Amino acid sequence: MPVFPSPLRAALAIAATATLLASSRAAFAAPAGEATPSGIHPTLPWAALQLVPSPELIADGSSVYAGMRWQVTPLLYSFGINRKLSPWRSLIAEPVVRHSGSLELFFSPEYLSKSGTFAEHWLFRGGLRSYFPLVSKGEYLSTSLGASLLHFDHHLGAAASAGVYVLYGFVGAEVTYCPTGALRSTTVTLSLRVF
Repeated sequence: MPVFPSPLRAALAIAATATLLASSRAAFAAPAGEATPSGIHPTLPWAALQLVPSPELIADGSSVYAGMRWQVTPLLYSFGINRKLSPWRSLIAEPVVRHSGSLELFFSPEYLSKSGTFAEHWLFRGGLRSYFPLVSKGEYLSTSLGASLLHFDHHLGAAASAGVYVLYGFVGAEVTYCPTGALRSTTVTLSLRVF
């Protein structure tokens, strides 16, 4: 079992506590119904657009590698939308729902240009990320803070991230830092999101 540095343990504990508080609050406040409102569901064009990766660079102290990142959001709770609407979303989260203030559970596979077999190029990351609006309820400018666990090359590590987004959240820049031993690295991602 890996031992995480205390700042990352604190970040993961805060993220877990925020998720529990958000889910308990929603249990009492959310209207009954689906997590994602009817009429909003995955379609073939939407699924095809999700295959467009976000480019990234990852520096591990000795080398810099190019990569591609995808993201899946199994669950999102929005604390910034009208209380008459369900704050829960699954898979699809409209830009205003995410960037007006939200907490999401995410899974992110990444393909890196390192040497090795095809299977050795993949990094898997999962975690929690919160979005906060900065200008016009996040439509023009928003920011995010997150914590994640990652698995790469038979190693498990923790990471913290921060991001800034423009154009309704369609374009952004994210910086992720992993201080864990063999996985120590900094990743810069040009986030391209099609909701």
